[in-house]
Amino acid sequence: MISSRLLVAPFILQVLCMSVDELYYHHRRTLPRWERLGHPLDTLTVVACFGWMLMVPPSSQAISIYLGLALFSCLFVTKDEWVHFKYCSPGEHWMHALQFVFHTLVLLCAGMLWPAIHHQPSLFIAYEGFERRFFLGNLALTIAFGLYQFFYWNFLWRPASASKEVTK
Repeated sequence: MISSRLLVAPFILQVLCMSVDELYYHHRRTLPRWERLGHPLDTLTVVACFGWMLMVPPSSQAISIYLGLALFSCLFVTKDEWVHFKYCSPGEHWMHALQFVFHTLVLLCAGMLWPAIHHQPSLFIAYEGFERRFFLGNLALTIAFGLYQFFYWNFLWRPASASKEVTK
């Protein structure tokens, strides 16, 4: 059996990648309006996945809906890559690639933890009792991050120079 604690690793790695992208790369360049709005929408797709798992116990139909939400989220977060090449350094592109990998792994591991949230057993995973609290905390942090992304980049942040702002 796999310990459910191992399934937390992708969440931690995703947070580390997101932190580097947000605190280093995004603050080194001007974020165009489409990106300042798009990033909170990316986060919202993850909130939808986690929220679904917290509200609904796993069943054939619920799993099908989750797979649809997760697939949509994985595709949606790539929406900006075709224009990022104009704005991002090679290091930031690599960070985005890592985030796409961890995004998918987080949603996969979340799905594997889903039964524990509703106190259902698993044949392959040894649940340890922390999973529901972990999910609630992770959902709260994800919502807080989405709110930060929206309010900071759209209302609080000011570009170093108004002429540097790209509004395309």
